[in-house]
Amino acid sequence: MTTTTGATAPVQGTAIHTSGTSTTPKANQEYNSELFLKLLVTQLANQDPSSPMDSAQMVSQTAQLASMEQMTSLNATSTSNYQTQMQATATSMLGRTVSWTDSAGLAQSGKVSAVSFSGSGTPQLTVGTSTVGLSAVTGVTAA
Repeated sequence: MTTTTGATAPVQGTAIHTSGTSTTPKANQEYNSELFLKLLVTQLANQDPSSPMDSAQMVSQTAQLASMEQMTSLNATSTSNYQTQMQATATSMLGRTVSWTDSAGLAQSGKVSAVSFSGSGTPQLTVGTSTVGLSAVTGVTAA
């Protein structure tokens, strides 16, 4: 984006997040079209009237907005596909023997009797009386 001289208005709606272990604020990494448009309108409102924004810059910034929206859509699709793949993988383990390392560091194994999907988290496998996250599985063998 082109910067302008003079006063600029602060953009409202931006978020600053901090973690409990650090005192340094971390800028929000998610940008959306609403924030982009607010920045563009602020830039137009505060530009120098004797040197207005070049129309080529306006077209370029509009193209950047469209590109950002496409990438956001692609990211959402990729996330959805990843979730579907994890669910299919977990379902394919029904009736198979899986191995994993428990919280005490001991190697465990058993036959998968059920699979549960809770929201956007990792699918959970029921093995005997244990519940094992799909990401904890270290091996799979046929029944």
